[in-house]
This record gives sequence, structure tokens and C-alpha cells, in this order.
Amino acid sequence: MSHRTADPLRTVTLDDVLGAQKMLTEIARVTAMEGSRHLTQLVGAPVHLKCENLQRTGSFKLRGAYVRIAGLLPEERAAGVVAASAGNHAQGVALASALLGVRATVFMPKGAPLPKISATREYGAEVRLHGHVVDETLAAAQEYATRTGAVFIHPFDHPDVIAGQGTVGLEILEQCPEVRTVVVGIGGGGLAAGIAVAVKALRPDVRIIGVQAAGAAAYPPSLAAGRPVPVENPVTMADGIKVGRPGDVPFALVGALVDEVRTVTEDELSTALLLCLERAKLVVEPAGASPVAALLSDPGSFEGPVVAVLSGGNVDPVLMQRVLRHGMAAQGRYLAVRLRLTDRPGALATLLGVLSLADANVLDVSHVRTDPRLGLTEAEVELHLETKGPAHCAEVGEALRAAGYTVIG
Repeated sequence: MSHRTADPLRTVTLDDVLGAQKMLTEIARVTAMEGSRHLTQLVGAPVHLKCENLQRTGSFKLRGAYVRIAGLLPEERAAGVVAASAGNHAQGVALASALLGVRATVFMPKGAPLPKISATREYGAEVRLHGHVVDETLAAAQEYATRTGAVFIHPFDHPDVIAGQGTVGLEILEQCPEVRTVVVGIGGGGLAAGIAVAVKALRPDVRIIGVQAAGAAAYPPSLAAGRPVPVENPVTMADGIKVGRPGDVPFALVGALVDEVRTVTEDELSTALLLCLERAKLVVEPAGASPVAALLSDPGSFEGPVVAVLSGGNVDPVLMQRVLRHGMAAQGRYLAVRLRLTDRPGALATLLGVLSLADANVLDVSHVRTDPRLGLTEAEVELHLETKGPAHCAEVGEALRAAGYTVIG
């Protein structure tokens, strides 16, 4: 397959995806598909997880990047390639370039997680840190391409990239031929568009549902308007789908082939990530967990068997820690309590004893004695507790009140 002289705005066909699949033989892994007993019980039908978080470089991005770079003319390869990314696309371009013997320069935001920067360099790319948001980084990469002649490798807005991502759809049909619904996260739209091209061509009865983070949901208003509409200042922990404007090429395909686009909240994303870790034993980044978040938010609305695409697992350890705590809080497994007690020796130890008897694990204690709101003999204590869920939270609160404490927050 070659798109060397193709119009970048042309459509993508099943033949393109099949050609990409041949090109990716022995390059991209055929990732595992795992059943989820917990999600199956919730949905009331079989649910399978397509584990692209276990792909080389930790996400599906290698597929599209390799197909795009492999299709360049010899003189284009000689000029090198350039990309802009906060993580997954950067690593995909870096490895694809190394495999093809092409020089790669990757622009990344200054605040990009260190593990992603290190991994991109280890794959052989030159990393340049520029800007604080992806839009600034993208502009720097495009300026570099204009100045040097390097070929800009877009993360989602090119037919070759979409064809490469579409190979995930072919694998889904091979691994779960009885599938009725495919759920996939959407940022710029390359993965969803590619999967939709492949699946709808071979199984038009299969329903394709895209998922966006509510704080970065450009597709619903864009589809309503019939054209890509940018979202100003998208905000979400799911940086893999934090895209302010749909790509022109994937937008047309998503509009024609994707049956529905839903949104999920940050609480739902963090809860989904926690579920993947605890129940499926899979490390998944927030963007990759977005299909699971959609299943959790409305489990009865999916026709099974369902395949949820876990698109990536490149999560910064610091973010993972924050997200896990957020997810536990969303599930009622964290409890923040503020109360007043008499400021005397042993008062705090007595309080901790009450919490111990209530089987609450104390994570943090803040003890305030000097505050104009407090009486002369009063102290205010704020505690962060680990609990077993909402019912246990209620039990802890009741135990504190029964011991004579006034809970003020």
C-alpha cells in the first residue's frame, strides 16, 4: 500500500486498512483481547477489553505512524520527519522512524511527563521541548517542517494514519466475530475513524460508539454543526483525547460511520482507571479507560457482546497516583472529615482510637489550634480517611457522633 501522492483530504477505504495490516505484519503486535467478568455482570452481556495498552510503545499510535512514514518517497525520508505530541504519538513516531531508518525530531511540551520524554529519546528521536500546551508545540513542529523540509507527521489528520489505526478494527472482528458494539475513545478522531472504516465495511450491523471527556468534547457540537468546531481551552486529565478540534479527515468518517458519541466526566474516568487496575490488572491511562467509563456510566444501554478499546497505557506515575485517589474518592473510599474537639492532652489519641474501632484508615491529619473561629479550649482537626465505600463512610460518621464529636464538614 502506498499513499505517497495521495490528497491528504481523501477518504479511507477497507482496502487501505487491509494494506496497512500487511505493512504492519511483524511490526505491530496483535494485542490481546481479555474478557471482563465485572463489566459483563454490569452490562448484562459479554464485555471484552481490546488491550492496545499492551501495544509496542504502550499505545495504538505506532500503527498509524509506521504506515504514514513507510509511505513516504525516498527523498521525503531523506529529509526526516517531525511530530508534535505530549506522549503517545511521540513514541509511535520515534519507534516507527527507527525501524524505517528515518531521522525523527519530536517536539514535546515543557511539562510533558519525564517517562514519556525519556522513552521517546530511547526510541531514537531527537526531542525538543517547546511551549506549555500542545497547540504551541504543534506550531513549533510545523514551523520546523517548513524551515527544514522535514515531513510533518500528523497524529490523526491523514489517511495513512487512519488506515493504520483501522487495523485495530480488523483484529477486533477476528478476535470477537460475534461483536455487536465497539466502544472507543475519541480525541482527534483517527482511531475511531479507522476502526469504523474497517468494521462497518465488513459488519455494518455492528454499532460504533465514540467516547470523549466532557471537558474536551469537540465532536458533539461539531457533528451538530456539520463541520469541525473547536473547543476553547479543553480541560481533562485524559491527555490522550484532549484535542480542541476534530481533524478534517477523521471528522468526515466519524460523521458518516460512527453511530454515537458520548461524553464522560472526570469522576467516571478516574473510576474506570481504578477498575482496570483492580479488576482487570491492567495499567491504562485515562484516555484509554474512557470506553470503560462510558460502560460504567450507563451499563444497560449497550448491546452485547461489547468490545471496549483500551487505547493506551502510558500514564505518568504522578498522575496515576492522583487519579487513583480521585477514583477512590468518587467510589466513596476516601472520606475527608473536619471536626472540633477539646484541646487537651490525649484528645487526638482518643479521636484516633474511635476511628480505629470504626475500621477507618487515617491517611493524613491536620491539627489547628490558633484560629479566631475557635474557642479558647478548642482545636480543629481535619482528617483524610480511607474507607470501604459509601456505607462505611456513613458508619464512620455515626461512630464519631456517637462518641460526642461535632462533625462540621
